[in-house]
Amino acid sequence: MTDSSVSIFDDAEQVAQAAADRFVELANSSITSKNRFAAALSGGSTPKQVHRLLAQSSRLVDWSKVHLFFGDERTVPADHPDSNFGMAQETLLSESPLPADNVHQIKGDGDPALNAAAYERELRAFFAGAEWPQFDLIFLGLGADGHTASLFPHTEALAERNDWVSANWVEKLRTYRLTLTVPAINQAREIIFLVTGKEKAEALAAILQGPRNPQLLPAQLISPASGRLSWFVDKAAAEKL
Repeated sequence: MTDSSVSIFDDAEQVAQAAADRFVELANSSITSKNRFAAALSGGSTPKQVHRLLAQSSRLVDWSKVHLFFGDERTVPADHPDSNFGMAQETLLSESPLPADNVHQIKGDGDPALNAAAYERELRAFFAGAEWPQFDLIFLGLGADGHTASLFPHTEALAERNDWVSANWVEKLRTYRLTLTVPAINQAREIIFLVTGKEKAEALAAILQGPRNPQLLPAQLISPASGRLSWFVDKAAAEKL
């Protein structure tokens, strides 16, 4: 794997606070240097708390220059409890002065392949002329099975090297998931994994310290081309490190 830093915090709340602080820091530096900040959000319980903290500190960021994207999405309507967009809408988007045009939603309901293609077009328009998207920050989670975003073990999207977005069939879930692809993620300026809970401990140790087996542990594929990779984990998730 790429050299990465691992920061261990007492609990999930401290992980979320560190992530929110880093978001604000990167947003301000990006806006100063290039007048915009592009970040991709993750679903899950820890990101939910990150969103709430960001909403509470909205005065610290010029939200008119922030663009929010999503690393992946479930194939459900936006108002479904499982929707990553829906969670972000509830916890951050509706609570902060972010312009509606600056929110780049992955459409979950409808044809997955068409929705993936539509999201890729939106990304290519935003990152006009770039070979790959150039996110300033991507938050990622980690599943107990070693997946990240919606890059699940032994799925076709793991091998995708051309598309930015994939409609990935996940056999064990019997559904498609929409996800940024490995090379699209790996071009980010900064990638931060948020990992909390003892149920993640075995997978985290295997990814960071075990043999390389990305078909089984897709998170091992995350290796920034020139950016920074960080792991913000709580003590429970780090117990096997």
